[in-house]
Amino acid sequence: MNRFRITPSVIPNLFTAMNMFSGFLSIVSASQGRFIYASWLIIIAGVFDALSDVVSFGAAPPFLIYKSYLFQFDAAGIIISSFLMLAGGFRLARFNIQLTGFDKEFFRGLPIPMSAMTIASFCLAFYLTPDGFSKPYTDIIIPLILVLSFLMISRIRYDSIPKFKLSVIKEKPSLLLFLLAAVLLLIFFRFTQALFFMFVFTIVFGIFRHIFYLTKKKF
Repeated sequence: MNRFRITPSVIPNLFTAMNMFSGFLSIVSASQGRFIYASWLIIIAGVFDALSDVVSFGAAPPFLIYKSYLFQFDAAGIIISSFLMLAGGFRLARFNIQLTGFDKEFFRGLPIPMSAMTIASFCLAFYLTPDGFSKPYTDIIIPLILVLSFLMISRIRYDSIPKFKLSVIKEKPSLLLFLLAAVLLLIFFRFTQALFFMFVFTIVFGIFRHIFYLTKKKF
């Protein structure tokens, strides 16, 4: 009689399943108007990040932002929110093509989980039940979508998630800057706002570093 054995593929498959389930449950929750819950599920999907990014990070975030705000713009709202899904799809396609010789140190273009969790943390930080988003946060939504969509298909370099060891910090001093910024944000803002600003800090840092390298090459 054969005994049940846990093969090495079980754990990755389990994480993929949890990622997909979290993303699907986020879509269902957003369709029911439970936007805070839907946002947390996208963050949770990031913990189980594996192979199903197209569900959790490609479809769930644009649906969340459409149902929570952009629905009022009718067809235009659908088109604008879909930018996140389309750019995310292109981002994943390019990543899959470039898997051969993939450098684990960094990504070209904003990773789709980073984009998704920026949208989710924005909702967590600034969506108020039952009133929704208020000014000036409503003025940020469309520019945020456009910027994130552009960054996903850009060539701007973003570091992969590092292991926070002393040796790694010595090799990459920018990690120390990130840690200090994270601590300060947690001190001065509530957790969900600090989470959003940490994502924004990482995104903006990548842009400025890209500009710095371009300027350095010219001179």
